[in-house]
This record gives sequence, C-alpha cells and structure tokens, in this order.
Amino acid sequence: MLALGLGACVAFPADRAESVVVSDGRYAMGTILEITLVAPDPERGRAWLDAFFVEAERVEQWTSRHREDSALSRLNAAAGRGPQPTPHELADLLTRAQSWSRETGGAFDISVGPLVALWKGASARGVAPTAPDLAVARASVGVNAFRVAPTGVEVAAGAALDLGALAKGTALDRIVALARAQGVEKGLFNFGQSSLWALGSAPGGGPWRLLLRSADGGHAGVIELRDEAASISASLGQWSEIGGRRYGHVLDPRSGRPLLRDAQVVVLDANAERAEALSTAWLVLGAEAGAERVRAVGAEGLWLGADGGRVSTPGWRDASGFEDTGRAPPDGARGGQPMEPRAAPDADTEPGRAG
Repeated sequence: MLALGLGACVAFPADRAESVVVSDGRYAMGTILEITLVAPDPERGRAWLDAFFVEAERVEQWTSRHREDSALSRLNAAAGRGPQPTPHELADLLTRAQSWSRETGGAFDISVGPLVALWKGASARGVAPTAPDLAVARASVGVNAFRVAPTGVEVAAGAALDLGALAKGTALDRIVALARAQGVEKGLFNFGQSSLWALGSAPGGGPWRLLLRSADGGHAGVIELRDEAASISASLGQWSEIGGRRYGHVLDPRSGRPLLRDAQVVVLDANAERAEALSTAWLVLGAEAGAERVRAVGAEGLWLGADGGRVSTPGWRDASGFEDTGRAPPDGARGGQPMEPRAAPDADTEPGRAG
C-alpha cells in the first residue's frame, strides 16, 4: 500500500525495474484530487498527472454551481427563459442524471437546488423553514424541473440544478478513460477520500487495499479495488444545528427535509458517476430499501449505521474483498489511502446537501 503526501509529485521504484510510482494531489472541484500512477519513467508520469488534473479542471468549468462562468451556472441563471444552448457534455450528463433519478425512484435528484438554498439559509439564521416556504421550494423540484431537447436545455422558472453528487464521478470516469487511452494500466484516483477509481492493480501487484471508516469514526474494515469505482456518502458527515436539533446535509428530494439518521454507505460500480448517485440515494432510501435498489441495478455496496448495524448487497464481499477489522486498523492497512467521508467539506457538494 502507498502513503504519499499531497501537493508534491514523488517517484520511487514500483513493481518493475523500469517503472516508477508517481503521485500528486491538487485542489480540484472543491476538494483534493490525489492521483497515484505506475509510469514507465518520472517524465511520462508527470505528463500524465498534468493531463489528468487539466481534465478535472475542464469538467469543473461546465459542472460547478459555485463558478458564475460555468455552463451549469449560466443555465441556472436562465431558468424560465426557454431552451438554452448547452455544451453537449453537460446536456448528456443531465440526461444521465434523469436516468439515475428514475433508477432510484426519485431518491436522487439533481433539481434539489431550491431545497439546498432553503436549508442553507435556515442554517445561517438558525431557524427551520416554515411549511409554506418548504412547499414553495418543493414545487420547483422533480421531473418537471428541466428538459433536455435538441434545441437546448430548458430549466423551469424557480428551479436550479446541482451536479455536486455527480460531477466528481463524471470527472473520474473521464480521467480514467483518458488514462486508458494514453496507456496507463495502474492508478488510483481519489477525490476527497469519498469518490475513487482504482485502475488495474496496485504497485507490486494485487488490488488496491483501502481502509474503510465506520459511521462512528472507527475502522469498519479493508476493501480491495481493481478496475472499479467507489463512492462513499455519509448522512451526518456534515450537519447543522437549527433550534437545538441536528440536521444532516443530505436532503430527501421527495420530502424536502434533511436526513436525521446517522449512517454512511459505500457503493462499488464500474461507473463512478452512477456509484455517486446510488450512494446518495441509498442514504435517502434507508438500509434495506437502498440495498435492494443498488442490487437491482447491478452495483454492490455496504450500509454502516452509527448503531453498528450493517446491511450489504449479496455480492458485496466478492466485489470488495471486504475484511472486517472492527475499530482497529489492521497492520497491512497502515499507511494506506483511508476513505473518510467525514473529511473536510467539499465546496461542490452533492445534491441534497444543505450547506
């Protein structure tokens, strides 16, 4: 396993005499993107790293809701003005987002922008939204919030789209596709320790072994990844206190209210974007219903409740090589890449985050 510091590119011998491991971490999409690659030489490795960070920046330019010049921000600003010319990459992503929403029965929905704004304001004031205010925000969320057509994308008046839960998955899928096209065979792509893509095997052979945190802050176990993506979401990883009550940052798009249960989930899939949508939806749906939905679409995952309860899909252990370690990390996991959904808040948060 690797333990590489952020912010500097390093190189050292890998699994073949003519190979090196290169790694770098840079701020991207509101968090830290850390990339570790096996390269034929340091120069090629650094060139690959630069290209992949450029791709992450490019995706942010059309998916960020925090950048006024992004394609998504311009689209939201034009809500209620009819179809707007939209980059094909963004239009395609919005179409896929609609698919993820249908697959999750509405538990995942990128049109939650009005609800996010409502609860963010409530958190700032320390006063919960009134029932009328909640009803107004909910009226702008759902299947009628936007439409993708050949003439462009039309966002309904009062609606706002939020791609936070998909954008990092989108970037990872695109970066891995670029890596494969350039001949990269082994790499770990880690967005904020909550969105990951493991390409090929780790240096020295074998899968990438990663330490999984439990919902109570302990260590749940070690998972092994090879040629698959992982998304980790926590319902109370970030929270606000309003009127003496703790509210989670993940919202149920159907009720418009924040989740109160404390849990986290990890979803494995061959597509990082879909894994992101499924991990958020699982938190909303609950342990059993969420596991059934994840299983139905062919992904695998694990629910970890703060009370110690666990629910997994039937193929979870085979897909993850999960080793239950309890609270103490195993010797083989020391120095590894920990997956900590309770890390510093991302600026581009997932749909359903209230601040």
